[in-house]
Amino acid sequence: MSTLGQTTVTAQIIAKAAELFGTPFYLYDEQTILNKCYDVLKMPNAFGLDVSYAMKANSNKALLQLITGLGLDLDASSLNEAKRAHLAGIPWSRIMLTSQEVPLGPARAELEEAMKKGLKYNACYLRQLELVADFAAVHGLALAMRIHPGVGAGESVTRNTGDKYSCFGIHLNDLEKALELATRKKVTIDVAHVHIGSGGDPQQWRENIDRQLGYVEKYFPNVHTVNLGGGFKEARMPDEKPADIRELGLYARRKFHEFYERTGRKLKMAIEPGTYIVANAGFLATGVLDKKSTGDDGFNFIIADGGMEANSRPLLYGSRHPFYVVSKSGRLLSSEFDLGELYPETDYRVVVGRCCESGDSQSLDAHGHIIPRLMANPELDDYLVIGGAGAYVSSMTLINYNSYLQPPEILLRTSGELQVIRAPQRLEQIVQNERPL
Repeated sequence: MSTLGQTTVTAQIIAKAAELFGTPFYLYDEQTILNKCYDVLKMPNAFGLDVSYAMKANSNKALLQLITGLGLDLDASSLNEAKRAHLAGIPWSRIMLTSQEVPLGPARAELEEAMKKGLKYNACYLRQLELVADFAAVHGLALAMRIHPGVGAGESVTRNTGDKYSCFGIHLNDLEKALELATRKKVTIDVAHVHIGSGGDPQQWRENIDRQLGYVEKYFPNVHTVNLGGGFKEARMPDEKPADIRELGLYARRKFHEFYERTGRKLKMAIEPGTYIVANAGFLATGVLDKKSTGDDGFNFIIADGGMEANSRPLLYGSRHPFYVVSKSGRLLSSEFDLGELYPETDYRVVVGRCCESGDSQSLDAHGHIIPRLMANPELDDYLVIGGAGAYVSSMTLINYNSYLQPPEILLRTSGELQVIRAPQRLEQIVQNERPL
């Protein structure tokens, strides 16, 4: 099989797209995104389920339209993200804003206008609540509240959003003060939100359900929806195991039923996956520029025309992505998921990009050390394809470092059509806001 991962993308499609658009480029598989959306919408629940896509994972307009068209709403992490979603045609009423911002000045007016039209505001710390409370009360707008539980989990320490090293949400130490403020201002809190991190242990996600229902029972008499956040573990690499969202849903359903039997309150469950929806639907396709060696005790390098400026995750997190080597003619030479015909003695290689930066490698550990990877030996002008690139890759780039251009984004439609959903950047766009002396 020449398919890449569990998608409909083939080596032939990579070669065709490269011929049409050049490299590097991002390629997304529509069918995989559809399948993932269907999966989360079927997640077991007790008294109803709201699913919002965490748009920071990949905020391309076409993908937002595709995902919301299937019934998912959106979780935005900044006012600009929320505005961007609205510009894509998504109603304010289908967006929740969970942000570290404190909008003032013109941004404050934009926020209030959006809230009047249905934007859900999720208060994440006391100053936000203080600034928005009077406006919410005057207009009869209920708010959500993000709780900092003091416990978190993540694929790396920088993706843990719930423990003492993270500042997201109103900490339990301040919770009663926040609720007293809301009561005094006559503001209703109807959604309780906790997000403990991305890609962490599913057992900690289960434990978070128990904690969060305890908070709701003790502190939130008016809450009708419990937002459990996202962070479902996705398996980018062969040795990783994805979260079983059906099993997590069954656990949550049991706990929500127990809560109802104890309190008489039927709570709706909400989740906000991002990585789970788009990570394995995406690829970064690069061209092989050259190969070089640093001697018998060194490494064999593959120099690609896309690196840290196109995928910063290995540099930031030591994140691992699967590699596929594709010939210029469209033949799959090696896949991360089938390395049986390769030889450890000769086939360990290091993928680097073009940037003038020693950290420009697609295979680093958490300390920035190069980790050689097993892969086929490509010819010049063949393709080195990086998988698991649908989430936090194009949206999180070190764009324009060394003045490299932002690559185009392509969507492989279910019809087989290759549709451009972001045109390639031009050099003029990099400098258009600069002013001469």
